[in-house]
Amino acid sequence: MKDFIVLVDQLSDWQAFYPSEHLMLAKDYLFDLTLGAKSKRPTRVINLCKSYKYLSFGYYCSLLAESRAHRVIPSTKTLNDLSKKRLYLYNLDEVQEVVEEAAKKFTLNTSGVKSFAFRSYFGQSKDPLFSALAQEIFDQFPCPVLEIRLNLKKMWKIESIVPVAITDLNNAEEEFFGKSLENFSTKIWRLPHQGSPYIFDLAILVDPNEKLPPSDEKSLKEFERVFKEMGIYCERITRKDITRLNEFDGLFIRETTSIKNHTYAFSLRAQQEGLIVIDDPESILKCTNKVFMHNLMERNQIPQIPSLFVSDASPKTLAKLEDSFSFPMVLKIPDGSFSIGVKKVDNKNELEEVLQDFLKQSALVLIQKFLPTDFDWRIGVLAGEPLYACKYFMSRGHWQIYDHNKDENDISGDSETYAISDVPKEIIQTAKKVCDLVGKGLYGVDIKFVEGVSMVVEVNDNPSIDSGIEDLILKEKLYQKIGEAFLKQLPNYSPRT
Repeated sequence: MKDFIVLVDQLSDWQAFYPSEHLMLAKDYLFDLTLGAKSKRPTRVINLCKSYKYLSFGYYCSLLAESRAHRVIPSTKTLNDLSKKRLYLYNLDEVQEVVEEAAKKFTLNTSGVKSFAFRSYFGQSKDPLFSALAQEIFDQFPCPVLEIRLNLKKMWKIESIVPVAITDLNNAEEEFFGKSLENFSTKIWRLPHQGSPYIFDLAILVDPNEKLPPSDEKSLKEFERVFKEMGIYCERITRKDITRLNEFDGLFIRETTSIKNHTYAFSLRAQQEGLIVIDDPESILKCTNKVFMHNLMERNQIPQIPSLFVSDASPKTLAKLEDSFSFPMVLKIPDGSFSIGVKKVDNKNELEEVLQDFLKQSALVLIQKFLPTDFDWRIGVLAGEPLYACKYFMSRGHWQIYDHNKDENDISGDSETYAISDVPKEIIQTAKKVCDLVGKGLYGVDIKFVEGVSMVVEVNDNPSIDSGIEDLILKEKLYQKIGEAFLKQLPNYSPRT
């Protein structure tokens, strides 16, 4: 079965472009039953039919591609979104600044222009003035060729976004389209991995400028080395590469996740494209919000640090907190990470001041009893099974593992790594139990072990894996286990001997 397919209505529609063994007529694609069979590698489809209207050949091709678990551009979601002008214009409010900047530069030396259009080819524009806007629109509506019309009323606005057939392109546009398609996915012109040992393409999402990334450079290189030996091709990508996700079989997020930044968008898009994803969007949603996790553990009777959520800083609330926990106590913004958005207060005045400040950022604030310990346990859990165990010690002279007031090289405390068999069973059992409630991904469970009780501090969907720390006991095997978590989800996968 072909790994890549370019769909056209007639072969003559493609005559201006490079010869391609991946070319297929839309009718053949629709009625070829063998294309629905499962394969080790997902099939990628570029749908270049003349029309994408509802119930047209183009629409049916995208619809059938999705039912066959093929990764198709454009998807039926994109087609349906673009058919509802009011809806897609509403969703484009966030690019208004880019629209105005591009339009003002374009009309700088002209007068009386109140409407104009440009075309996007896989997110690229012939006019550099529209490059950023073309990419923004393609990120939201992945479609081969789009015509974007801008109108001036009180301000420049997007008037319409319309798919364009390749048969409607002139000679210059055909040339640019060909180059754009090749840039978008050079694999269209060749079978992937010819003569190579790779059976899986993995994108690793990183932020080269992140101060506290989940994996340091040494561990990223170890991931790449071990994965390569397992037949996994790795490529690091960054936030600008969201439109390239369709090129890969899996996504491994190795930068700090948040609902508010691009990491969640990447995870969600990858899952929609049919990729195998760690961290999956459901895990990010659950783990990054302490409100959800607190209630989840409470309902399932999993021990956790005594906590309360409050929504105001009234005298009654302050008195209740003091009566429940006494001082000191710890305040947390529900979606903080790496000890950011966490403060300890020692008296009522500090409690009121910090609580009022946190309530400006979040409608709910988590208040916890202060339980001083020299360290927290971190149990790494992968697909329901314990992977590694560490003690993370508090930063020197500080009550948290991370002290953000210190020099970057001394921000965190020391660590010790243990074999799973050397960790108290109660800790391992608690970690497994809470992870079973969250999902089957990769998690790091922070636990305080106080007087024989394992109390969960939090569950991280994007746990640290740094060279010489989390991998100290398992070494190469830790990376192999994570690689296997991707490969095991492939149809007909069998481990190499």
